[in-house]
Amino acid sequence: MTTVRAYIGLGANVGDARKTLTAAVHALAALPGAALVGVSRLYVTAPVEVADQPDFHNAVVALDVPAGRGGTATGASAAGAEASRSAPTGPIALLLALKSIERAFGRQDRFRYGPRELDLDLLLFGEERVLVERPEEGRSPDPAKATRLLEVPHPDAGRRLFVLAPLSDLAPDLIPPGWSESVEQARARRESIEGASAVRPIARWDSGSGAWV
Repeated sequence: MTTVRAYIGLGANVGDARKTLTAAVHALAALPGAALVGVSRLYVTAPVEVADQPDFHNAVVALDVPAGRGGTATGASAAGAEASRSAPTGPIALLLALKSIERAFGRQDRFRYGPRELDLDLLLFGEERVLVERPEEGRSPDPAKATRLLEVPHPDAGRRLFVLAPLSDLAPDLIPPGWSESVEQARARRESIEGASAVRPIARWDSGSGAWV
């Protein structure tokens, strides 16, 4: 099975955010065909746009996941081939899995930039550039983003220090598709604007215990 390296952004600020994100990492690692490659440090960041809410906990996870369809399987029946073509794969399949995990963790419909029980964003999917309509079950519970297209790399990743800081823990030299700079260069640029204290690392991931320490 061909795999691709995907990067997932995690965030939460409702309840025990650290406990929630720890459990979310394990849920991501348990996805069919997925392999956990790396987990960033855990960061605390001030909320964006809507200040009257708790600080967020943020992290990024690297997963090797099934790349998706690369062709038609031989020997399949016409009905089976049609079912295979219609089944979501690649970034769409991963998006649906992320939304399913969010719902399992009690994600509620709220206003844009509001509190989050769990937020999972598909940041990167290998070298792919994607701009497609989201299936109904893959749409955000945020009413302001309900009709937004699935765009990969994530269109806001390069402007969000709470994404760039943990992503640079895992892939500092990576230049995402469509970017003109590396992740680390983007992080340094945003840090010069927002200040080094805008994101605060509070724990590192310990693979032995499966938790941030």
